[in-house]
Amino acid sequence: MRNIFMKKISKNKKSKGQSLVEYGLILALVSVVAITVLQTMGGQIKTTVNNLTTKLQQANQLSQSAGNT
Repeated sequence: MRNIFMKKISKNKKSKGQSLVEYGLILALVSVVAITVLQTMGGQIKTTVNNLTTKLQQANQLSQSAGNT
């Protein structure tokens, strides 16, 4: 009876270790993909954010000048 219990504990530890390794590999893969995408599209994203910032500033200035008249 004791041997059966010990085998179950040993098997559970192996499963937990395997799943941790699998999660680590998935996390590493997702990180590599995210870094690659950001490096590839970084310039485009920066341009888009800068354009958006400029338009929001212009809209804010227009709304402030319209409120003053």
